[in-house]
Amino acid sequence: MSGTLMSTYSRLPVSFTRGEGIWLWDQAGKKYMDAISGIAVCSLGHAHPAVTEAICQQAAQLVHTSNLYGIPKQEELGQTLCQLSGMDKVFFANSGAEANEAAIKLARLYGHRKGLEQPSIIVVEQSFHGRTLATLSATGNRKVQAGFEPLVKGFIRVPYDDLDAIQAVAKSSPDVVAVLVEPIQGEGGVRIPADGYLTGLRALCDEHDWLLMLDEIQTGIGRTGKMFAFQHEAIQPDVITLAKALGNGVPIGACLAKGKAAELFQPGNHGSTFGGNPLACNAGLAVLNTLKTDNIIEHAAKIGEQILSDLNESLSDISAITEIRGKGLIIGIKLDRPCGELVKQALEQGLLINVAAERVIRLLPPLIISDAEAGQLVEQLSALIRSFVSESAAA
Repeated sequence: MSGTLMSTYSRLPVSFTRGEGIWLWDQAGKKYMDAISGIAVCSLGHAHPAVTEAICQQAAQLVHTSNLYGIPKQEELGQTLCQLSGMDKVFFANSGAEANEAAIKLARLYGHRKGLEQPSIIVVEQSFHGRTLATLSATGNRKVQAGFEPLVKGFIRVPYDDLDAIQAVAKSSPDVVAVLVEPIQGEGGVRIPADGYLTGLRALCDEHDWLLMLDEIQTGIGRTGKMFAFQHEAIQPDVITLAKALGNGVPIGACLAKGKAAELFQPGNHGSTFGGNPLACNAGLAVLNTLKTDNIIEHAAKIGEQILSDLNESLSDISAITEIRGKGLIIGIKLDRPCGELVKQALEQGLLINVAAERVIRLLPPLIISDAEAGQLVEQLSALIRSFVSESAAA
């Protein structure tokens, strides 16, 4: 690895040169199954023909003009996202952190326009919203925040999946203007709330005139078996943030707003030099059009259930596994011990996985994974886990 790069990552000892579908090849020609999708980004797999064509076509025409001018592809992508989500307006950025920054600014504008001098946002423990100063302050992970104090003020933290805790905050904190939450916590260990959690949040926000802001950066664009995770319940949020899978690897973020949140930003309130440029937006359009026409999301829901079922059956006799949980193709296997070593062991055997919250194997395979590939994933991962648990017990 180059010594000129800042040491912001503990990189694994591999570099990839090409990809196709759910597979990657390293510099030596070794083949790997990608069960993490670039951290929930390449949901259509690598080198998808429709995305490749959209990038090449747009790059040959026009890459960038800036938001000083109209961008037809941006308008088209915004309209498509609003149609799919039921939202009214979109602000385009370049990443999930930037999308969440936009949401936080919307909430503060909303509060100030209500006459509140210090508006507050309710956030939750073990959440992850980004690494900018505002988003790491909102994040419920001390490791992300350490060394970057003073943190940004204006966040009130409560336990995840606890509506009573939020109601208690409502009684004691009159300056609350919004709730920011992930429908499923990804970095927090694939934590899935009880059914009705989002419905309960919607009711609380309606009761107190707050904005319900959902961070769908990891769960959005088909990952959970619906286009957006909130669509598993009969609710409509005020703000949604997206990134990751929207560009299938081309950097793009989006902050969607509805109703009273949609008219808050005015010229000069927010902006982005690169956000929503023609290249990124054409990639986003290719992703959405492919998902809509090829029944990929329905496939993800079905095959995700099959993988969960097969994992439960294959690993049922391993007491070290405390829970296997998931929705669509975001799946977590929780162990009773730290299991970070499994990432390198899997890599050696040509399998890319991830460990979140120290004890949860996180699987985020491309939505296009086939039945045969899913079977191979379950078989290979089950053997790895069985070996790991046996070896750690012996040690």
